[in-house]
Amino acid sequence: MPIDADACRALDRRHLWHPFTRRSAVDGEPFPVITRGEGCYLYDTDGTRYLDAIASWWCCNLGHGHPRLMEAIRRQTRELDHSILGNLSHPRAVELATELAGLLPGERHILFAGDGASAVEAALKIALQYWHNVGQPQRCRFASLAGAYHGDTLGALSVGYVEQFHAPFAPLVQPVFRADSPCCERCAWNRQPPDCGLPCFESMQRIVDEHGPELAAVIVEPLCQGAAGMRIYPHAWLRRLADLCAARDVLLIADEIAVGFGRTGTLFAFEQAAVAPDIVCLGKGLSAGCLPISAAAVADRLYATFSDKPADRTFYHGHTFAGNPLACAAALEMLRVYREDGIVQEAARKGRLLAERMAPLRELPGVAAVRWLGLIGAVELDGAVPGRAQQVQARLRRQGILLRPLGEVVYLMPPLVIPDDVLGKTVACLYDSLRHG
Repeated sequence: MPIDADACRALDRRHLWHPFTRRSAVDGEPFPVITRGEGCYLYDTDGTRYLDAIASWWCCNLGHGHPRLMEAIRRQTRELDHSILGNLSHPRAVELATELAGLLPGERHILFAGDGASAVEAALKIALQYWHNVGQPQRCRFASLAGAYHGDTLGALSVGYVEQFHAPFAPLVQPVFRADSPCCERCAWNRQPPDCGLPCFESMQRIVDEHGPELAAVIVEPLCQGAAGMRIYPHAWLRRLADLCAARDVLLIADEIAVGFGRTGTLFAFEQAAVAPDIVCLGKGLSAGCLPISAAAVADRLYATFSDKPADRTFYHGHTFAGNPLACAAALEMLRVYREDGIVQEAARKGRLLAERMAPLRELPGVAAVRWLGLIGAVELDGAVPGRAQQVQARLRRQGILLRPLGEVVYLMPPLVIPDDVLGKTVACLYDSLRHG
């Protein structure tokens, strides 16, 4: 039965609260009502096809409706739809925890959650309780980067506070130390890697040097701060942070939720800096966007302190749908597809193609910077024309390309399986839109 788009929009405006969306955008011109997804594309009620150029908030790495993932979910529905992990287990959670632990450095235990913010929240609480467990409760502060975004639950919000989004919640936010945000393409010190000396690291160095005895952990998005505007920074910065944390006995939390699972050209972004974070937060691409699932992957030296003998140091934390069998089945099949189809290697190759196609955009008027990392490409506008990023968004949507700018930053973060010719055409359309708009 056909869906009446106008009727759907009317009910939408009456009852649906859109995340991260201004009311004027909902109440204004008609928005697409998406009814189907296939491959790299979404289709609306009129049959119009749109390239999902941001992988539906950076998670649909294998596109939409991947047949193997859909079949894995169907198979699992015939066995077990859900079971708690409190004092119970089930095969899919065990298999996925084992697979993930094997992909990460060192020995690890995997705590499952439902979304990225929940994984970050768990990681922060684990870091705090770890120090309690080892008799150092004074280590209760965190450090993060200016402009960081780690989710919208209160703990995650504290380490990723963004004034524009979070000002009403300031009374509930715990104060954290914030270091300068590194970004090579918009370097505040007018230096260039690889021999720049990393002056952008000085504020983090100072924070850890001065406050190390009270720091529980430093949390960062490895190599790319997503919601801050795809701010990309060098491997050497992350390597220096890992060395500093190790020297000062401060935990390092890597938030790989947006950049993990091949997005940067390696399975995990932190691999490019050859570091081994104490806790790794995973999400988004963990099920290739099929079902909600996330995880905190915790080094066993931390896990070992959460014993209940002789004193009870149990981690009393969990989620109803943690390790849901259907989501685990999707994630396990995703990992098989990655191995068999060489998804990470292909993403790295396509990342080089993206870099080649993005470079000429630097010469366009009104462009302040162009940056890329793997299959992330971003164009930062100079702000001389207010609302220009939204104009570019609207223009590309009319050409069948869905984007969602971050302020004055227009970015591409397509499914990792995007065909070469479609990737090239998308960048060409972005080029023309910026040149004529």
